[in-house]
Amino acid sequence: MNIYEIITRKRDGLKLSAEEIEFAVRNFTEEAIPDYQMAAFLMAVFIRGMDAEETSQLCGSMTATGKIVDLSRVKLPKIDKHSTGGVGDGTSLVVAPLCACCGIAVPMMSGRSLGHTGGTLDKLESIPGFNVNIGEASYRKQLEKIGVAMIGQTRDVAPADKKLYALRDVTATVDSLPLIAASIMSKKLAEGSDGIVLDVKTGSGAFMKDISGARALAKTMVAIGKGRGKKMRALITDMSQPLGRAVGNALEVKQAVETLRGNGPGDFTSLCLALSSRMLVLGRAEKSLASAELKVRKKLSDGSALDKFRKLVELQGGNARVADEPGRMLPEAKMIEEITARVPGYVRSIDARAVGLAAVQIGAGRKTINDRLDLAAGFIVHKKIGDRVAKGEPLASIHHRGGAAAEEAKKMFLGAVNISPERPAPLKLIYEEIC
Repeated sequence: MNIYEIITRKRDGLKLSAEEIEFAVRNFTEEAIPDYQMAAFLMAVFIRGMDAEETSQLCGSMTATGKIVDLSRVKLPKIDKHSTGGVGDGTSLVVAPLCACCGIAVPMMSGRSLGHTGGTLDKLESIPGFNVNIGEASYRKQLEKIGVAMIGQTRDVAPADKKLYALRDVTATVDSLPLIAASIMSKKLAEGSDGIVLDVKTGSGAFMKDISGARALAKTMVAIGKGRGKKMRALITDMSQPLGRAVGNALEVKQAVETLRGNGPGDFTSLCLALSSRMLVLGRAEKSLASAELKVRKKLSDGSALDKFRKLVELQGGNARVADEPGRMLPEAKMIEEITARVPGYVRSIDARAVGLAAVQIGAGRKTINDRLDLAAGFIVHKKIGDRVAKGEPLASIHHRGGAAAEEAKKMFLGAVNISPERPAPLKLIYEEIC
């Protein structure tokens, strides 16, 4: 068996055996296969695809290159949540502490921003002192103590994924259903959870632009998880405009704190409640979605969720005052300006991807993995799809440090917003659920 033959078989549209996939993944991870041959393999998969069995085997082989985190000492049901990425999607900051108040543990290993999508780790690191690299032993102890921990992927968890993703990012093979599904699930299977609720995005700001693609991805990931003994549930949700009002790291943390106080934007809060309710049902902390939603609403209103967030921040080295004074504790931009409408009418569409790229332009996201972020930069979106706007009325506020990049970002944001004379039909927040 050799990689040349495996590349040839996939190039010709043939199904690969479990042994062939395992050989390719293991030997690439151990640096016995060079980048140029694995790049050819990835492109063959991108063009020819993989069936469900191949995709599951790819995921399993990637997981097997590292260790499975042992959380057996954590007695509560361990349920995680994962989003396929979007703009303004800081739901993890709310969902994790909220669910930890309700009888389940939330072991969350997250990633960083790249391209137009934000990263949970960067948002957390906008909190002064917050440490996302606390180590596996501390991770387990914290889960036992307060039921929630939010850390970065360790080097021992699915190391094949890190190498493969870096190669996909420079070979135009990121947007491949089997590669996306295997990448996400290889990490999630290794983190020690009992079940996972997936938030699969669709729309202009998502990997999957249409519902059919999002449905296929959701079904693939649910099948992979169930095939390896995990409890699975997926929601297909809208990403045709930014979620909530905040886009940018510190701004999204502030929005999360306001949501934990019960004052979050309607769409953002609704999605947090929907995801949290399903996590409780998956972990058998509640029997029905109705009772689960009542519980999570109560934990928001009585301050329990905010208090859990405060403890999470404190245990991971952050300044817990962020839960009470986010405006004072989080980084603030040097300049805040309004971006105003040039014509009156109704907001017909907002290109979420374009807004995300505008945020990257001012340092809120990364073009490459080594880029340094401006944690204070971003947008507060004042008008969403369906809102009426007058000429000269603010569409958004841009938080930035000045310069040509900010001027370009303003133009990019304005170009992302389409205003029309007639009010458009309202968007759905949740399109489908897959169990």
